[in-house]
This record gives sequence, structure tokens and C-alpha cells, in this order.
Amino acid sequence: MPIAIAPPLSMTDEQRGELEVMARSSSLPHRTVVQAKGLLLAGDGVANEEIARRCETTPDTVRRWRARFARDGVEGVGVIAAGRGRKPSIPAEVVEAIVADTLHTRPEDGATHWTTRSLADRHGVSKDMVARIWKARNLKPWQVATFKLSADPDFEAKLVDIVGLYLHPPQRAVVLCVDEKTQTQALDRTQPSLPLKPGRAGTMTHDYKRNGTTDLFAALNVATGEVLTDCRRRHTHDDFLAFLKIIDREVPDDLDVHLVLDNLSVHKHADVTKWLDHPKRARFHVHFTPTSASWLNLVERWFKELTDKRLRRGVFTSVKDLTAAIELWVQHWNDDPRPFVWHKTAAQIIAKVKRGRAALDHHIKSATDH
Repeated sequence: MPIAIAPPLSMTDEQRGELEVMARSSSLPHRTVVQAKGLLLAGDGVANEEIARRCETTPDTVRRWRARFARDGVEGVGVIAAGRGRKPSIPAEVVEAIVADTLHTRPEDGATHWTTRSLADRHGVSKDMVARIWKARNLKPWQVATFKLSADPDFEAKLVDIVGLYLHPPQRAVVLCVDEKTQTQALDRTQPSLPLKPGRAGTMTHDYKRNGTTDLFAALNVATGEVLTDCRRRHTHDDFLAFLKIIDREVPDDLDVHLVLDNLSVHKHADVTKWLDHPKRARFHVHFTPTSASWLNLVERWFKELTDKRLRRGVFTSVKDLTAAIELWVQHWNDDPRPFVWHKTAAQIIAKVKRGRAALDHHIKSATDH
């Protein structure tokens, strides 16, 4: 069958490139993809009737596509004109009632949040309608984000100090983020796991056998991403002091050592303080994070890498097996270390914390009507 020919639709090379991207998209709305394909055919000079046949629409619809493209360009592709399109299937007041309930009420059975089914039953609509409303309003009642605002009276001073170390590290010095991953468990599964295969995820039993624990001490070099570690049976102040002595041996003598630590009691033990205050350790400088602000310590981010990539799905028959696995993973990490780059300034963080405190105070006052 011969292809009907028409004068090509005028478009620039840039517009054609954008239309080609739209026509290949698997995420854009179907109407946008179809219109982009039709307009590309129009740009090649294919007649409206032939475009309509290929796109399963009418010639009048193709003419409207061409006219809108000539007027609005690529920005008009897939746009539904005001007053057209499918009309809402439920009244606007029902939509607002569903949104209000999602934000401000709870189910009568005492559940902590609404589900699509429970809210659909309440308002006499389908669960899919509730899901579409939540998606349109960006509501996710099934999720909850954890937070903790620091009550440290010296929060801002400590924050500025540590962020300053990250963004503007001192010369002739090494900045080490130090912490412990305590009670790291050597877990074995009660049955063998099945391997990954096409169409099926790997499997592992939900229950496990405990084979002991180890306490992992780690010091992350902020500049290079290298990590110094030591696995010990406990995490007393003596164990922490032993780890500090390892750091003292490993860091070249001509470099100062800046330690970022949280407020764990062993970090402030009298014996630790006495060792750090000795004139021979004058190169050591300690920077404590604010209370309830361990997120400021970058080694926590490295602990997440270790947990996600080696520990969570690992199988360990003994503490010795677990320790060997950690040491091997750390060795490979240090062969090609990746530093975690801090981007936020202290001023940006302080402003965000102030907004959080203001929102929390407002919510408390509203809830208590004070």
C-alpha cells in the first residue's frame, strides 16, 4: 500500500530530537508518546489520514496535534487543553475530604494511619481512587521518617567546628571520624539459601543462629576514605584506648590528628582523657559531636556500606569467621577507597534545624491548644 504524502510539518533539529526522546519513552503518559510519534511522521511528510491510521486515531485529531505544535512547539505535546479530557469521577469536595482525613484523622479502630482500603470504605470510593489522590497530592501515610533534634546547648558551636573540619581541613593534619559498631553479630542461617536466578530473588531464612558478637572499632580518614579498623571482644574504655594507640602508631608523626567522636562514655573516660592530655599526644585534637547528632560523624556512613554490602546478607559460623570477613572487606575497600564528601555548610544545617524546631513547637502547641 503506497504511503500518502503531505507537506512536512516544519520543525527544528532540536525539536525533532526532543520528539524522538518522547516517542521512545516508557514513563511518559501514553497520549504524549503517541502524539510525539504522530508529529514525527508529520515531519516526514506523511499525510494526516495515514498518521491517524498508524496512531489509531482520527484525521481531525492529527490536525489538532499539528496546529498545537505549530503554536506551542514541543511544550504542547500531550497537554490536555482546558475544559477537555476526562471529567473527574468524584466531586471535588470528596477529594478534599479524603485529603483532610489522611492528614488530620485516624481510623476509628485505633490504627496509626489510613490505608487505601480503609479510607475508600469511609468515603465510598475505590481503593485505586484513594491511591490516585494520594499520588497527586504526594501523600504517603504508610511511610514515617525518623528524626531527633539535638538538645545540646552547644549544638551550634560543635556543629560549626566539625563541619569546618570537613569543608576546610587543617594543613599538615589528618581528620579521622572514629566510632564503634558494637555487638556485630555472627549470624548463621538455619537452612541453606537458594541462589539468585532469572525471575527469582536469592533467598535466606528469616530465622538465624547466633554465633557470638564482635565490637568493631573504625577510624575513617575524611580526606582519602581509607579506614583503620580493629575487632575486639568488648568496647570498654581500655579497648578504645588500645584503638587510639593503633591510630597513634599508624598516623605519621609529623601530622596532627583531629578525632571526631560522639559522646559515648568510654570516649570521655578519665583514663582516655589522661592519655590524650599527655604532652606526648599534643598532636591529638578531639571534636565531640552534639548530643543526638551522630549523623555528623561520617564513619556512620561507612558503617552503612559495610552493613549493606557484607554483613546483612552474610552467613558466619563463628566470630572468627565474621572477623575475617570484615577484615577482607576492609582490605578491598582500602585498595580503592572512596571518601564521603560533605556538602552542607553549617549555616544551611542550622537554618534547617531551626525550621524543624519551629515546626515541632507549633505542632505541640496546636495539639495541646496552648
